[in-house]
Amino acid sequence: MSIKNYFFALSLCLIFTTASFAQTMRTINVITEPNAVIWINDVRFGKTDKSGKLILNVASGAKTIRVRAEGFKETKQNLLAAQKGDVKIVLVKTTDEAEITFQKAEKMASVDEEKAIELYRKAISLRPKYAEAYVEIARILGENGETEDALEAIKQARKIRPIYAEASAVEGRIYKTASEEENAIASFKKSIAEGKGFQPEAHTGLGMIYREKAESFGSTGDFDSEKEYYLLAAGELKKAVAQLAGAPDAITIYQLLGDCYERAKMYKEAIAVYEEFLKIYPNANEAVTVRSFITQIKKQMAEQ
Repeated sequence: MSIKNYFFALSLCLIFTTASFAQTMRTINVITEPNAVIWINDVRFGKTDKSGKLILNVASGAKTIRVRAEGFKETKQNLLAAQKGDVKIVLVKTTDEAEITFQKAEKMASVDEEKAIELYRKAISLRPKYAEAYVEIARILGENGETEDALEAIKQARKIRPIYAEASAVEGRIYKTASEEENAIASFKKSIAEGKGFQPEAHTGLGMIYREKAESFGSTGDFDSEKEYYLLAAGELKKAVAQLAGAPDAITIYQLLGDCYERAKMYKEAIAVYEEFLKIYPNANEAVTVRSFITQIKKQMAEQ
């Protein structure tokens, strides 16, 4: 296939999928313990307030809610495809020392990473098959450039849980931080396969790699390859925002996705992304900026 035909086919595919970009959202009000962390389909959505409530905009479809609060046993609960309104989740106190130590490590991670790692390792000593603790150690070490030790932690997690989508996504991030692009791409793709297509962290990782490659090609004047990789990046970022719909992490990814379409000169697609953002996050701090993006694009289109 020629480069020209390749771009036509890829652009046609992206135009078709963007036409059905809008998602059906519903509002749920999670009611549980105060300061509980809420995940939906293993995507972190935030924390409940002092009264134990968190209002969320969530895409329709069957989901799994996971809740963890300090001093309580982690709990999972199914969310039905069309369920909305109040979702009450009762947590039970835990006396499991490994779980309590893990929770302390999570809390410490944003304050003192070395202390957090000590606590994660203590949790592992109490529960030798604590795969999640190994992954959190890998995250911290990887972000600080301690590649070898971070990869060893991932290896230990996989010994416990051979098929582990989150571990593979973290492995991809470790390789990306270490500028090992091919290994990063392989790990992100493995994560997506292990997650049976659902792994927003890995889709985002791939999208960022492709976006950086597009920028690199653009800087050398290879504009065909630049557009190709912006479209590849958009494809991955689009999957990520669909899977993150309503989550705080999607706010930045939406903007990156719109920017990729803009740089690929697919202005209608960029506007569709920004408008979708405003529907889901109308009161976000970034909403004013996103509205200005739409205005600028429309002005640019009128001048052509």
